[in-house]
Amino acid sequence: MSFGKAHPNPASPEQSLWPRSGQVDRRQWWLWASAIVVTLLLTAGMASFSYLFDQSDPNFSFSLRQSVRGLVGLVFLFDLYTIYQQVQIQRIRRQLSEREELYRLISENAEDLISVVDAQGRRLYNSPGYKKVFGYTHEELQGDPVIDQIHPDDSKRVIEARRQAFATNASVRVEYRFRRKDGDWRILESTGTPVQNGSGGSRKLIVVSRDITDRKHAEETLRQREEQLRQAQKMEAVGRLSGGIAHDFNNLLGVIIGYGEEIEVRTSHGDPLRKSAEEILKAAQRAASLTQQLLAFRRQQVLQPSVLTLNVLVSDMGKMLQRLIGAHIDLTTKLDPAVGRIKADQSQIEQVIVNLVVNARDAMPEGGILLIETSNVYLTESQARGLPFLLPGPHAVLTVTDSGIGMEEETEKHIFEPFFTTKECGKGTGLGLATVYGVVKQSGGIVGVHSKPGKGSTFKIYLPQVDEQPTAHEKDSHVIKVWSGTETVLVVENEQALLELTSDVLSRSGYKVLSAHNGIEAIRIARSFDGPIHLLLTDIMMPKLNGHSLARHVAGFRPGIRVLFMTGHSHVDGTPHGAAPSDNECLRKPFHRDALINKVRQTLDVTEMQTTG
Repeated sequence: MSFGKAHPNPASPEQSLWPRSGQVDRRQWWLWASAIVVTLLLTAGMASFSYLFDQSDPNFSFSLRQSVRGLVGLVFLFDLYTIYQQVQIQRIRRQLSEREELYRLISENAEDLISVVDAQGRRLYNSPGYKKVFGYTHEELQGDPVIDQIHPDDSKRVIEARRQAFATNASVRVEYRFRRKDGDWRILESTGTPVQNGSGGSRKLIVVSRDITDRKHAEETLRQREEQLRQAQKMEAVGRLSGGIAHDFNNLLGVIIGYGEEIEVRTSHGDPLRKSAEEILKAAQRAASLTQQLLAFRRQQVLQPSVLTLNVLVSDMGKMLQRLIGAHIDLTTKLDPAVGRIKADQSQIEQVIVNLVVNARDAMPEGGILLIETSNVYLTESQARGLPFLLPGPHAVLTVTDSGIGMEEETEKHIFEPFFTTKECGKGTGLGLATVYGVVKQSGGIVGVHSKPGKGSTFKIYLPQVDEQPTAHEKDSHVIKVWSGTETVLVVENEQALLELTSDVLSRSGYKVLSAHNGIEAIRIARSFDGPIHLLLTDIMMPKLNGHSLARHVAGFRPGIRVLFMTGHSHVDGTPHGAAPSDNECLRKPFHRDALINKVRQTLDVTEMQTTG
């Protein structure tokens, strides 16, 4: 590429520069050879005159003979000098030829593209690299205006760079897009250096260009990965904050629900206070649902993974989804019959689909098209590197596409953040897509979105496939409903109000209750109490000593004690690797009065059956 417009020139540099030197060499050789032959003939003629004079009067011929011999000597010296001069010229010319050959090799094999233009913008030289990189011959480059091969958005910048180089006699650098012969655009980085003439002015511009398309693409990929990393770090920080809020809020909700149920139980059906208690419980349930969504975003809710087939899941939800979006939206499914199986919590994946569908519905208030697709994709190592947190291998892809209003790039950056919403006040919690992000991430996958204003949105979920058979879900045929007991229960909870409420509920159910505010106090009570302690009911996340460490300490000097954990988190928070409690060993906060009594009785009875059996 050169910083000027093309002018026709029939001879290419390769055909006009290098062979011309050989033609000049041959002509000069003929001229010097002719001169040498002429001088040799002249010398021979003079020598013949000297021979004739030797045969005549010796007195007359003596001086003439000496003169002729002198002339012959001068001519012979001239011939020797001429031969020496030609030898030196040929040696210098050979050096020049070798240097020209070196420059030619450099020009033809250099990765950079080299061109020379004059002050009027005429091309004086184009290196052969232009044909290798762009496919143009020298004649084509000379025949077409340069401006036609530069992207329209970059042409003014290139022209201004050429003008600046000649005006300032300083090198300039510019990046622009240059069209290949096949129509593909490549990104060039060109440096133009003016060459000054004897008077100090610039008459030529040497332009060295480099194809930086791959480098630019690599820089863009790196930028995207850095942005993904920053986004992931930001989401992780927000998730930690959300998880902490949810944990503390669950403790408060436990107290609200517990005392609300106490009021409900102790009042008659016609009592206005009972109606208030019912409203309190409804509000607490809605609040508990919000905390569950926060925990889903933080990936702290407890999942019950099973092997699922996406096609079956989407098909079973079809009627419900159509009712959810309304008749003004056309719901279409495109399910790949060969889609692989995944391992995830079915209820949570259903919630993900519902949240995405509701989000699409809200983006199409005047109606539109909603498409749900499933497909398979095998990610290579290079592809997996472009999708953060995914490993190479087979994945199932769930795609939800709508024809709605779409979103801007800035909105797209924040779409998965908790409490971020573009809806009107009171019409959204901002947790729907945050829940999607958390559930998918906790299930080992990722979710991405592509959207443009007025062009709709497309959400893609990648979930790793498993080579297992679908899990058969069995419903429990019976439910344990024993509401009382006489055993001794040690309750450990650092939230004072929740500790008092839990102890009171168990005491009124017949249990003997020992209460402790933390793990250290619980160990002291367990050591000093004379009678048997049948059950340790403890929170997991506590200061000084967490629930798992407490259970190990107490079991050391009270073997056979049953343990039931309480938590608003999942096993990822402070739980030693491999020590996560199962669902049978854990009571999730916030819990209801009946759930507490049921779980305590179930833990005691199951352990007894295992011991006696």
